[in-house]
Amino acid sequence: MPGINNDWLEALKGEFGKPYYKELYDRVNTEYRTGTVFPAPDDIFNAFHLTPLSKVKAVILGQDPYHNVGQAHGLSFSVKPGTEIPPSLVNIYKELHDDLGCFIPDNGYLKKWADEGVLLLNTVLTVRAHEANSHRGIGWEIFTDAAIAALNTQDRPIVFLLWGAPAGKKAQLLTNPKHLILTAPHPSPLSAYRGFFGCRHFSKTNKFLEEQGKSPIDWQIENLNQST
Repeated sequence: MPGINNDWLEALKGEFGKPYYKELYDRVNTEYRTGTVFPAPDDIFNAFHLTPLSKVKAVILGQDPYHNVGQAHGLSFSVKPGTEIPPSLVNIYKELHDDLGCFIPDNGYLKKWADEGVLLLNTVLTVRAHEANSHRGIGWEIFTDAAIAALNTQDRPIVFLLWGAPAGKKAQLLTNPKHLILTAPHPSPLSAYRGFFGCRHFSKTNKFLEEQGKSPIDWQIENLNQST
C-alpha cells in the first residue's frame, strides 16, 4: 500500500506503528497477492491524497468500496469515468437536483467534490472482488475512526454528512461544537425514500459554510461527454 504524503500524515502517523495496522497491512497485501481486490493499490488512500486535512470543508462517509470491476477508485460513492452510475449515486444526484437545481451529469466521477474540499471517505478502504463487506472488521475501521477523530479536533467548521446507520454511528466521535452533523437514511434504493430524498443536505452544508464565513461548495459535477 502506498503511503500518505500530505498533512494527513502528521495526523495519522501514530496509527502506522500500532499492532492493528501492521496486521491490517499484512492482511491487505496478502489479499492483493492472492486474489482480486478493489480499488487498485495506488488508489486506496485517494480520499486523503485529493483532499488534504487543511482543506476539508465537508465529509461524506461511505461504507466500503464498490466491489465490481472498474468502479472503485478510493472515493466514497464515486466511480471511474466511463462506468455506469451506481444506484445510490443516481439517488444522490436526484436529491442534488431537487435541492440545488444541479443538472444530472453523464458520469459518476466525483473528483471535483474532493477538489472542492469534500472528503469522500469510506470507513473500510478495500474490498475483495464481488464480495461486499469482505474486508469489514480487519482494522480499517480503527484507521478511519482515527481520521474522523483528527477532523473532530480541527479548529474550524466542518460539515459531516452521515447517510445510513453505520455512518450515523460515527456521530459519537464528533464532539466539536464548531462542526455541523447532518444525518439521513442511506441513498440506496432500499432506503432513500425513508428520508434521504428531501434531506436538503447540500444546501444546508453551503448555508452553514457561508454563515461561518467560508466559501460554499460547488456541487455540480460536469458532463464528461461534451456532446451531451
